[in-house]
Formats: sequence, C-alpha cells, structure tokens
Amino acid sequence: MTFETVTYQLVNGVATVTMNRPDALNALSLQLTLDLGAAFRHAIAEGARAIILTGNGRAFCSGGDLKEMQSMWQKEGRIEAFLEDPLAALHDVIRLIRETPIPFVAAVNGVCAGAGTNFALACDIVVAADDAAFREAFVRIGLSPDCGGTFFLPRAVGEKIAAEMFMTGDAVSAERAREIGMINRVVPADSLLEETHELASKLAAGPTGAIGRIKRMLNASFSNDLSEQLALEHECQIESGKAADFKEGVAAFFEKRAPNFTGK
Repeated sequence: MTFETVTYQLVNGVATVTMNRPDALNALSLQLTLDLGAAFRHAIAEGARAIILTGNGRAFCSGGDLKEMQSMWQKEGRIEAFLEDPLAALHDVIRLIRETPIPFVAAVNGVCAGAGTNFALACDIVVAADDAAFREAFVRIGLSPDCGGTFFLPRAVGEKIAAEMFMTGDAVSAERAREIGMINRVVPADSLLEETHELASKLAAGPTGAIGRIKRMLNASFSNDLSEQLALEHECQIESGKAADFKEGVAAFFEKRAPNFTGK
C-alpha cells in the first residue's frame, strides 16, 4: 500500500512509518495527518507488533504547516478553518498512537518542533539522534500548544520545566531532553534507524499482549487513585495470565530457553 506523504515498510513485525515531506521539513499538512492515520491503521491490520515513526530528510517534523494554515485562513476568511477539522484529525492520530495496544517508538532526527515534538512524546519510547533538537515552538507565533503537549510533557519532565519550555519556546538538545526525562535514548545520527529498529524488534518479539496492557495501565496511572490502579493491575494480570504468552514464558523459564512469544 502506498501513501502520498509517508513511506511504509513492514519487516519482521516492525512497521516503519516515515513522514515524507522533506522540502517542508515534514510539516504536518492535512494530507500528511490523514496519511499517518491510514498508515498506522494499515500496520495494525497487517499484524505489526511495533511501529516506528520517523521523518525523511533534515527533520523529524517541524510542526503544523503554516503555509497551509495561512492558505485556508485566506480562502475561508477565518483562522478557525485550520484549527477545526485539520486539528481534529491531528488529535485523532494522537489518540490512535496512545490507544493502540502495541508499542510506538519515535526515531527523532534533526528538527522536532511544535506538534512534531508532541507527536514524538505521544509515542511510548523516544530515541533521538545526537544532533536532534526539541522545541515547543507554539508561543513563538502567539499560539498555545496542541497534540497533547500539555498532557505529555509535564508528566515527563515536571510542571516547572514544562512551563519554561512552553512559555519560552526555546530549543532543548537531545542530550538535555534525555537528562530531564523527556526522551529515552540518544544515539549517533548515522545509526538512528538501525538502533531504533533493533529496539522495536526486541519489543515486537516480546509478549505484545502484555505490553499492550502495560500501555493501558500507564495511560490510566495519572488519573487513577491507588485503589483504582490496583484494580486495573488485577484485571490486566488476569487477562495476561489467561494468554498463551504467559504459558510460553513460564515453560521457557523452567526449560531454560528463550521464550517464543506470539502476542497471543
């Protein structure tokens, strides 16, 4: 299956979805947004057990497409034109990333700004090239954040650091982002995709049913109280315990061999 603004590849259970508008630094046009959603759904339908999100060229993603925003504004005569259906489509993709019970891994190359930063933060794990930089750039054009940034960032780095990033719009290097807990790993730029694929392959070979339940519990952990979270852990562990992967994991443990998980 081909898409207008993304490339797609599925290898050994790992789908790689690459934003492919390099001349626009992979700015999030409406078409790119729709293609991302379609590519993720296609990966799920094909049985992908992990999904990598990355960008082609000098950028992971530079944020929303301001040229398209201005064009729609002029055509419709009101700025809300871009901030209604296109923004709703962006948020639908963010929900898809968070609610799909398989791991998403962002491979961040170069520029990562605005909505691009928040797309990366929506992923379960973020690997960045050593020359990447993150910027919550909205304030620089007088805009407030979107794409879940005000949800994901303070949970990762704390309220004070998040406030500074949002209110100044200053760039944060990949290494600084790792130090403050915003991302997981920093790797050499020339090995970004190789190392990210190695990590995603490890996840894809794991008990992805259990991993999906881990994701579900992490999503709930900041809104649940302790009793609610314990109840959810109980529910999810029973579901995992009934699954074939648990039986395989226990058998492999006693037989002193590597488990062959199927995600079932």
